[in-house]
Amino acid sequence: METIKTIFKIGKGPSSSHTMGPRFAAQRFLERVEGMELSHIDATLYGSLASTGRGHLTDQAILEVLSPRCTANIIWCPEQTLQCHPNGMRFEAFGRDGSKLSDWEVYSVGGGALYWDGMDDSEKNHLYEMKHISDIVEWGYREGRTFWEYVEMTEGPAIWDHLSNVWDTMCAAIHRGLETEGVLPGELKVARKATKYYVKADSYVGNLSSRAKIYAYALATAEENAAGGIVATAPTCGSSAVLPAVLYHLQQSRKFSRERILRALATAGLFANVVRTNASISGAEVGCQGEVGVACAMAAAAANQLFGGTLRQIEYSAEMGLEHHLGLTCDPMCGLVQIPCIERNAIAAARAFDVNFYSMLSDGTHRVSFDRVVKVMKETGHDLPSLYRETAEGGLAKLK
Repeated sequence: METIKTIFKIGKGPSSSHTMGPRFAAQRFLERVEGMELSHIDATLYGSLASTGRGHLTDQAILEVLSPRCTANIIWCPEQTLQCHPNGMRFEAFGRDGSKLSDWEVYSVGGGALYWDGMDDSEKNHLYEMKHISDIVEWGYREGRTFWEYVEMTEGPAIWDHLSNVWDTMCAAIHRGLETEGVLPGELKVARKATKYYVKADSYVGNLSSRAKIYAYALATAEENAAGGIVATAPTCGSSAVLPAVLYHLQQSRKFSRERILRALATAGLFANVVRTNASISGAEVGCQGEVGVACAMAAAAANQLFGGTLRQIEYSAEMGLEHHLGLTCDPMCGLVQIPCIERNAIAAARAFDVNFYSMLSDGTHRVSFDRVVKVMKETGHDLPSLYRETAEGGLAKLK
């Protein structure tokens, strides 16, 4: 299992798989053709990347990287899906005499991560020996350790610098989102709501005010992401608002220390990493259950740890967070990460609090394990027709 840095990446929205990943791929391809005299580069997008790429700014992300080097062309092939993943790309570099100098087939597999045939194992950065939560729980009880300690022991103390940067990015996105008003880019003309929800939260008391603020924090990040702002994936851009909303609210309302927030981030990243390793966090591969569903599980685990949950209670929280999103489709209207994505982040953040509380009332005993739900999520995602997996061919994506 790879480093949790693959879960927490920092970059521009609105999509980690359709914006961040293609941008990273274009940068890597330029490294491959460094020193060559080029006439132009063709970037061909396949499957889901081509179907919803315009709404996700895929072409802009690639051209921002390639155009300063030479003429760059985007070719759209939505009807064709490459073998390894629905988010396939092919880069081809041509010399001034028209000859092809280099070509590279690469896949954006979710959360900004890339995969290509013949990928060197060193690129995968394998670190973790255990890749199932059940094994980590058993180890934790045997050794008297926690989830975050397993992360620290595996990654080393440098992981805290990375998570500190991630947390700062998350907070900055919330702050910007709460201060920015207006309409999001794109043909849907969706108005930002975070500021209004935050102001209205003070009109309520107790749990209602708390819930309203959770919504506001989630809307702030989700709207920043939709506008192409800088966010931290958790585990993707499209689901990047759930975990920050929960942790920011707890820091503000319960005064949890920065150190404890970072430990909660580590635990959240570990759960997402297990899903990424054994299933997928790509909406194009398994639907939105792999994005918002996993984000809810991350936030639930993080919250439960902050409230003093046992290893089994933390695992139970994460299990419910993912289980109750099974079958969730990825069908964004007009290919934009706006409807239903923004609302889903807000509701999932609130649900993370609910399953956290439900678990804390229990002794942590439950029949369905987190690992089993991950397996079911993978099976469910592969059973979903492609029109419900980020192709803009079915469901809400057909509405205008």
